[in-house]
Amino acid sequence: MIKKNKIFVACDSTNILKIKKIIKETQNTKLKVGYKFGLEFLNSKNGRNFLSKIKNKIIFADLKIHDIPNTCISTIKAIKDLNINYLTIHISSGLDALKACKKISGRTKLIGVTTLTSLNNKSLKEIGYSKNINQLVSLQAKLAKKANLDAIVCSAHEVKIVKRFFHKEIITPGIRFSTKTDDQKRVVAPKQAYKNGSDWLVIGRPITRGNIKKNVKILINHLSQ
Repeated sequence: MIKKNKIFVACDSTNILKIKKIIKETQNTKLKVGYKFGLEFLNSKNGRNFLSKIKNKIIFADLKIHDIPNTCISTIKAIKDLNINYLTIHISSGLDALKACKKISGRTKLIGVTTLTSLNNKSLKEIGYSKNINQLVSLQAKLAKKANLDAIVCSAHEVKIVKRFFHKEIITPGIRFSTKTDDQKRVVAPKQAYKNGSDWLVIGRPITRGNIKKNVKILINHLSQ
């Protein structure tokens, strides 16, 4: 059996009709496709209701939980009724929060978020970090391993660093077919991201903007070259 490349399509909209269209038009036999819903959708009036009814799809709730342990735990319990396969938590919430959330996450895979792909070394310095991205991500990967998290989100640039310390699934956003970065700072082409060792790629606008079916074909062609 041929191993399929795995992608999460970022459903960055609150328009249910548009979301249904994205799901329908990204169906194909060449890729394993899951769907990522972020804060925009999950906080929208119809978002939660839509997710509660969705069946037979791989669902990634990108909540990026970041709070004290008790609040993190309460948040996970509050969405237990939804059929969520993957859920994000910021590793910078700290080891106690990560361990506590892993303890109650059940069948939902808990994903540790390292350093956002919209940040670079200059941004980190502005926030007050003295370490650079590579040093920071190394520490975050060690914490994720210690907390027994199921997966890590990191830029494809840092996959090789993460793999030194963390040996489960690696999910990478900041994927672009071209050099256009939009609001991302650390972007990589799909083929290179898989080559670096990513298990899942998160792709939004390059697929959902314009002709979705055509964009999926472009991705498949890119990966087969």
